[in-house]
Amino acid sequence: MWSRIFHITLDAVLLSTILASIKRLTGIQPAVTKIKNKEIRGYVNQYLSVGEYVLDASIMYLNHSSYFERRR
Repeated sequence: MWSRIFHITLDAVLLSTILASIKRLTGIQPAVTKIKNKEIRGYVNQYLSVGEYVLDASIMYLNHSSYFERRR
């Protein structure tokens, strides 16, 4: 049971991170303002901010890793 909960949580974080990277690369983002319920809108914003945090932390880690280099 715990492995299933962990798996679903990991999938949700991965999806949020993908949405954050799409937002950063293209400017396209979910239309959160169309959600009428203020409480649900807040939860969706928090969910999307988790993806932003994971994306930023991953980029920070990769920048400091010797296994990756930036090509221009």
